[in-house]
This record gives sequence, C-alpha cells and structure tokens, in this order.
Amino acid sequence: MAEFVRVARTKDIPAGEGRAFAVNGRVVAVFNVGGRFHAIDNTCAHQQGPLAEGDLEGCVVTCPWHGWTYDVTSGQSPDDAAACVERFDTRVEKGEVLVAVPGEAGAADGEPAGT
Repeated sequence: MAEFVRVARTKDIPAGEGRAFAVNGRVVAVFNVGGRFHAIDNTCAHQQGPLAEGDLEGCVVTCPWHGWTYDVTSGQSPDDAAACVERFDTRVEKGEVLVAVPGEAGAADGEPAGT
C-alpha cells in the first residue's frame, strides 16, 4: 500500500488549475477542482503530453498537445472508453495536499516536477 506524500500547500494549486510533482519516481498531476484535490498520472495516454499543463474545465482536463481529455476524478477519458490514466488517492491535512503513489524504493518525494 502506498504511503501519502506531501506535494504542496493547498494555496500552491489555485482552483481550476493543475500542477506536476515528482512522487516516488513518477510525475503526478494534481488538480484543484473547486477546493477538492485530485491526482492522476501526468502523462497523456496518447503521446505522453503533460496533463498538468492542460486546461481544466470542471473536472475534465484537456491535454495541451493533442486535445485528449480525462476526468481528473477517475483518470477515465469521457470521449474514449479505452483511454485512461492512473488515478491516485489524495487528502488534505493542515492545509497541505498529500498524494499516495506506489513507486520505486529510494525515489524522491514531493518535489515539483521539471515540466
């Protein structure tokens, strides 16, 4: 079972936006949807575009490279049942966003991704 890792303060991810973070050897996109935080793999299933840089409309992010869309609450594409990205559990404690991502032993945790 993955442990929760602190990635940011809640104020670091404005409502309606996403940010990328390195967690346990992976890059995770964390989105603020009306004060609720959701995390998915930052890599688009199509051609590996950076999802955290995409436009967020409601709970759907659009990949900035080719327009593929994903529901950030589930990782599932609303347009293509076969397209999805991994979703990760999140929680907020004392104004900080934590994400649970299984990963590699010894990997750096909670660092902003160089995107």
